[in-house]
Amino acid sequence: MLNPLQIEEAYKRFVENLTDCAHDGIIHIDLNFLHDSGLLKTLQDEKEEPEDLTQYFHVVESVEKVTLFNEQFIVWIIPKMESDQSLTVVMIALNLPEKPHLEIVFTTKGIYNTPRYVLKVLQHYLLDMLETEATLISIEKNQ
Repeated sequence: MLNPLQIEEAYKRFVENLTDCAHDGIIHIDLNFLHDSGLLKTLQDEKEEPEDLTQYFHVVESVEKVTLFNEQFIVWIIPKMESDQSLTVVMIALNLPEKPHLEIVFTTKGIYNTPRYVLKVLQHYLLDMLETEATLISIEKNQ
């Protein structure tokens, strides 16, 4: 697992070249995204899930951002202001031994820029990444 200094270096590298590193572009979270991903329905449920993936991270806070990391993922949560409106940028990378690989970048703003929405979307992407990795490993084993 990378140490916090290596994680900070990776962050700077990704931010400097965000358009090149974010191979799927920057995903803007809106009502259509929440509906299409099935998150709109789960957001209406008030109960919290005790097995929430976002509970299993080391946390490093700075003035600029919050960094979450564990053996599999690195997540940077960056609050910003854009035209007098608060905005949150979330970058998710796989925590690979040689160097992190940026996988997903999404933003929330307006009514979708609350901790509840940000964490729910983050959890959605982390679960999706875990499922994708499991599928890839399964395919490799069968070849």
